Amino acid sequence: MLNISMDTNGSELIVNLEGRLDTSTSPQLENDLKANIDGVSSLIFDIKDLQYISSAGLRVLLSAQKIMNKQGSMVIRNSSEEVKEIFDVTGFSDILTIE
Repeated sequence: MLNISMDTNGSELIVNLEGRLDTSTSPQLENDLKANIDGVSSLIFDIKDLQYISSAGLRVLLSAQKIMNKQGSMVIRNSSEEVKEIFDVTGFSDILTIE
């Protein structure tokens, strides 16, 4: 299960993720992002409550990064040690901005 909440502040979009971002939940995040990403110049993922991310979830983050490369910046904040390890092992910590 994945809970997604989005807060917009001008051209900044903050996406809070809670639960598991995997094959069954990543389409929901992808659709929510597509519906809200127009005009966004700063995309922030707050993943302090994200317990797990699969390759499908990583693909959604990579897709968002590609969009934001053209229209602004993207940051991932408050990663747990478990999720940070997944970013490190997959090499995504070199591709994404993780604070």
